[in-house]
Amino acid sequence: MTELITSGVELMLVGMGIVYAFLVMLIAAIHVMGVLVSRFFPEPSIIDGLVVNNGIDQSSVAAISVAVHQYRTKHK
Repeated sequence: MTELITSGVELMLVGMGIVYAFLVMLIAAIHVMGVLVSRFFPEPSIIDGLVVNNGIDQSSVAAISVAVHQYRTKHK
């Protein structure tokens, strides 16, 4: 009977160890991916509340800003 209990406890500890090791590896992989994403895809810099983007013309940004301001003042 004690052999069976010892075997069961041993199996439980091995299983819990494997799960714990997997979770540690998962956390490490998520951390590494976060570092790689932030290195290769940095967040765009923010200047005066506008996101600087080379693909958008500044006059378009100004027109959109005016339209948003007018909408907000009318719908208060």
